[in-house]
Amino acid sequence: MHMTTLADEIIAGRRITRADDLNAFLTADLQELCSGADRIRRQFCGDHVDLCSIINGKSGRCSENCRFCAQSAHNCTGVDEYGFLSTETILTECRHNEARGVHRFSIVTAGRTLSDADFAKAVDAYATMHRETSMQLCGSHGLLTDEQFRKLKNAGVSRYHCNLETSRRNFPNICTTHTFDDKIACIRRAQNAGLEVCSGGIIGMGETWDDRIDMALTLAELGVNSVPINALMPIKGTPLEHLRRLTEDDILRTVAIFRYILPTANIRLAAGRDLMADCGKTAFLSGADATITGDMLTTSGNDIQGDVAMLRGMGFSVERNSGKKEQP
Repeated sequence: MHMTTLADEIIAGRRITRADDLNAFLTADLQELCSGADRIRRQFCGDHVDLCSIINGKSGRCSENCRFCAQSAHNCTGVDEYGFLSTETILTECRHNEARGVHRFSIVTAGRTLSDADFAKAVDAYATMHRETSMQLCGSHGLLTDEQFRKLKNAGVSRYHCNLETSRRNFPNICTTHTFDDKIACIRRAQNAGLEVCSGGIIGMGETWDDRIDMALTLAELGVNSVPINALMPIKGTPLEHLRRLTEDDILRTVAIFRYILPTANIRLAAGRDLMADCGKTAFLSGADATITGDMLTTSGNDIQGDVAMLRGMGFSVERNSGKKEQP
């Protein structure tokens, strides 16, 4: 199938399913594939780029054995370890990002879930940020309960992050201390509480192209709102430290495929942007319409000022309150 024709059909209302010939994505000319993805992005998301930033609210000693993660207690990476940050520290960082034009701010914590004491600290921090800033608030705290999701929403959180990481088939090769179904159930609990969901994964962990496409299809079936695409940055001390880094072409093809399969979602560049030229500039013309940014991040590839300048120079809007187009 020609990618120009497929892009036209998606704009007209067609949606990719598991019944389609998905191998066409792998044999298509990359430039044509990315051009079609860019047209789909413009139709459904306009020229606005959504900027989000995170703070590592609790670091290290994670009980889970995710093979890519520096914070897992199963891996020897020498990562900094500390307990839940104070509300004042989190609020200060939130205000810093707000002043620089970031749209969303998230607390991210290591661990399967939060203790009651740490969850109470998280709720206090979110309620304070909701009261004292205009930031849209997201959270990432593992496998929470229905009641905990309701409390986050009441504290001002609008979106919850829970990455699938990879396909169902490949998930046991990446983590065995929780399951793919645990992730699915968590996402559905968040949605049932009235929260939007941010969920994506990591490419370059030894998965196949079929695994990447399968993950995108699962995310589409779940109706997630935001899809972060991380390119693995192998970390010394993890089981994946010796894997070869992805090429820019592989990353661009992945971004474009995700746009075809998830035409209305935010396709969000995350870790590994500096594997691409100009911090992923071409990816924003290949289907991406969102990114993680931040002055304290080490894996996104750019700081806030640099991202804003680059995106504005490309003709994108990064102003607040200029969101997606209405769907036809």
